[in-house]
Amino acid sequence: QVQLVESGGGLVQPGGSLRLSCAGSGFTFSTYVMSWYRQAPGKERELVAGITQNGGRTNYADSVLGRFTISRDNAKNTVYLQMNSLKPEDTAVYYCNAVLFYNRGVNYWGQGTQVTVSS
Repeated sequence: QVQLVESGGGLVQPGGSLRLSCAGSGFTFSTYVMSWYRQAPGKERELVAGITQNGGRTNYADSVLGRFTISRDNAKNTVYLQMNSLKPEDTAVYYCNAVLFYNRGVNYWGQGTQVTVSS
């Protein structure tokens, strides 16, 4: 069955870094646009970053531009989110999302990983 498994979350001080990973299985990873979303308590889920199926294009929320980097390794069926210069407002549950590039109706979500930025 389809699985997206996130890892790498945790507690970090402001200004610190974390790298999230999302490993996919049960589907053809290289045909999916991959994205990271986040949801803070009391807020709606928001797009953080996305990357096309071949990694040729990326996009970022304005709030993370210049601090976060999304990348993928199709040989490992894994997408990453490198997060630098973390701020308390980055605290949220981070979710991995996969969307089939030619049919957006086919999409999957991971279970989420908690990121807490606090001193």
